[in-house]
Amino acid sequence: MVRIRLARVGLKKQPSYRIVVTDKRNARDGSYLEIIGFYNPRTRPDTEIVKEDRALYWLSVGAQPSEAVESIFVRTGTNDRYARLKSGDATIEELVAEVEANPREMPDPRTNYPAPAAGQSKLKAREAAAAAAEAAAQEAEEAAE
Repeated sequence: MVRIRLARVGLKKQPSYRIVVTDKRNARDGSYLEIIGFYNPRTRPDTEIVKEDRALYWLSVGAQPSEAVESIFVRTGTNDRYARLKSGDATIEELVAEVEANPREMPDPRTNYPAPAAGQSKLKAREAAAAAAEAAAQEAEEAAE
C-alpha cells in the first residue's frame, strides 16, 4: 500500500519535514518514491509547500495520506481540489493552474522563537516575548489615536 507521509529532516531539536510518497512498510526516514512537498512547523505561520500536480496524481492512483499530511492538505486546499477532481468538475491541469494563479504567501524562513536569557526557562522567555508584543501593540494603538 502506498502512503503519503512525513519524513523528518533537520538538525537535532530543529525538525522540518518532507512530504513523501512511500511504501507503508518502509521506515519513517527510509526510502521513498517521490518528494511532493515540505513542512516546517518552526516558522510562524507554519511553512507548507505542496506540489499540487504530484499530490493530486498520487491521491488519484490510491495513495493514502497520513493524519498529519491530511491536515496539511486541508489547510492548503489540496483535499478540496481532489474532491473536485474526483467528481469530474475539473482536470488536474485546471486545478494546478488555479493554484499557480493564486499563490500562498510564504512566511519568513527564519524561525522566530525567542531564545531564553541566561538562567531563564523557555516558558519565561515566551511570556516575556508575549508581554513585549502586547506593549508594542498598545503603543501602536496610542500612536494611531
